[in-house]
Amino acid sequence: MGIHIKNGHLIDPANQIDQKTDLFIEHDKVAAIGKAPAGFVAEQVIDASGQYVMPGIIDLQAHLREPGEEYKATIASETRAAVAGGITTLCLPPDTLPIIDTPAVIELIYRRNEAAACAEIVTLGALTKGLAGEEISEMYELKQAGCVGVTNARSPIANTLVMRRAMEYAANFDLTIFLKPEDHSLTRKGCAHEGIISTRLGLRSIPEAAETMAVARLLMLVEQTGVRAHFCQLSTAKSVQMIHRAQFDGLPVTADVSTHHLYLTDMDIGYFDANCHVIPPLRTQRDMDGLRAGLVSGTINAICSDHQPHEPDAKLAPFCESEPGMSTIDTLLPLALRLAEETELGLSEVVAQLTLNPAEILGLDTGRLDVGRRADICVVDPTQRWTVSAETLNSRGKNSPFLDWEMQGRASHTLLAGRVVFQR
Repeated sequence: MGIHIKNGHLIDPANQIDQKTDLFIEHDKVAAIGKAPAGFVAEQVIDASGQYVMPGIIDLQAHLREPGEEYKATIASETRAAVAGGITTLCLPPDTLPIIDTPAVIELIYRRNEAAACAEIVTLGALTKGLAGEEISEMYELKQAGCVGVTNARSPIANTLVMRRAMEYAANFDLTIFLKPEDHSLTRKGCAHEGIISTRLGLRSIPEAAETMAVARLLMLVEQTGVRAHFCQLSTAKSVQMIHRAQFDGLPVTADVSTHHLYLTDMDIGYFDANCHVIPPLRTQRDMDGLRAGLVSGTINAICSDHQPHEPDAKLAPFCESEPGMSTIDTLLPLALRLAEETELGLSEVVAQLTLNPAEILGLDTGRLDVGRRADICVVDPTQRWTVSAETLNSRGKNSPFLDWEMQGRASHTLLAGRVVFQR
């Protein structure tokens, strides 16, 4: 159907558009910008006066809990929450049950997502079989089945030779390897950043070196193998410095950061708030400032949610025994937009870190609004204020550290391939 989005402020970093103009959609693609194409008939008109019109958000890290943990959330529930937050594409890591290490599991996920018919899902395949860190997976088969990259998620690969061989294998098939830097021998089942707060609360700690040593090791292997690598959910300022140097030296590396590491520190644990139990842990104010500086400098290329919904019981145990992870898919958009006010980032740069840059990292043909491109679009009301609560969160997981925070900015319409999948 023909859709006319009128009077909106169009923001498309890929084409350097940042102005008030109209957008026309026909046959699931962008038909024209500014002036309607010849013969265009609008079957639906969306008045976007006072609103931003931008490409649909691409979330580089979202755990949807299906298959395997449907008691926490499902593909249907979380993709509905995603489009309500302006997200049109979600990248699913392989640590599902069963693990994404065979084409059959990928097919299962795509079929269930097709039935949900809300957002698009892309998958990362397991780097090693069963994520056991011992035997390299059949990466070529996973790529042929639709995987956009490979990762071992947070499962360790202790044998450096196995990691090197996996990188060489991925490079051979032009696959991006997604790395979550963590030295498990230093983590020691910790649950909070090693510092004053963890000492005062008596919590098992995770030192900064657990991440930085892993980053150093992995960067050396990237240099050795030439694989294209993406570092996921950085949490320390020193890691940003190391990635910056690697990029300066010409290594093919990119990085992302989660919204909670841009707004929360270990101080927010308070008196054992289990909603602040996350891996990697919330770090110091200095680290948060370093991560924000990494965004401004372009060292960090994308912002993600690292969405991990849980059932209520998962957060009722003592802090270290509670399950790590936060429900953050609903707050990705407003928190990202807030960075344009609190940092030196411009609005167009923030939008690029939510759309264009993630698309390029995943190798997707989306994240931009060229004429003829698939019309994945988010219309955002930047003035709408709302308070985070169990009632306003669309995700089934209510384990948000931002409960009672006032947010500004909310999606009013979300379009996937020219079809309105959400309207507030």
